[in-house]
Amino acid sequence: MTNKNYSLQRRKVLAKRRKFSYTALTMSLKYPKDLLALIGYLKKLPGVGSRTAERFAFEFLKWEKRDLGALGAMLTEILDKVPPCQECGCLTQNGLCHFCQEGRDTATLCILSSARDAYAIEETRTYRGLYHIVEHLLSPLDGRHANQLRIDKIEKRIAKHQIKEVIIAFDSTLEGDTTALYLKNELTKLSLQVSRLGVGLPMGSSLEYIDGGTLARALTGRQTL
Repeated sequence: MTNKNYSLQRRKVLAKRRKFSYTALTMSLKYPKDLLALIGYLKKLPGVGSRTAERFAFEFLKWEKRDLGALGAMLTEILDKVPPCQECGCLTQNGLCHFCQEGRDTATLCILSSARDAYAIEETRTYRGLYHIVEHLLSPLDGRHANQLRIDKIEKRIAKHQIKEVIIAFDSTLEGDTTALYLKNELTKLSLQVSRLGVGLPMGSSLEYIDGGTLARALTGRQTL
């Protein structure tokens, strides 16, 4: 890289930093500290940027104090009231797991990366097997490694229910593909069929945004890995 190009890039970086600092400064001068703190928490929500967080924060200022208190109490208690099932990792209500309590087809196990995806698959009405939620997809750069998948827990469930097929239903992303390949290599040692959702899922897609018809076709057309 020439000195001229380096200097140009350096000026661009400094300009971005000044713009960011100016934006942060003007916001800090414009809004009270507690409101800025609320905006900061709202920005942690997926898909919520600075402007959207500001709109949400100002909308909360219009709420009745009673409603704000109810929301605050709900947020404080939600982790205790809707904990993950110790068996499959799906969400529970009053200590009961909907997917473990009712009669299911124990010959198949569908592995997901989010409890929300179980409800999306249930809406297709084409799958009646068991579910298992892994906490994280593999991403070494983010500190998520194979030991966090708890393969031993999956293997115990396979042995307990004498499962014949494992369906890997991850998002079609780099992390999802990497994790699916790793699980396939580990689980095929157990002499069972390992498949993955098939046609209908575009690359980079997230299961929560896939319509029921497309997801049903993907389940029906799942591919053996």
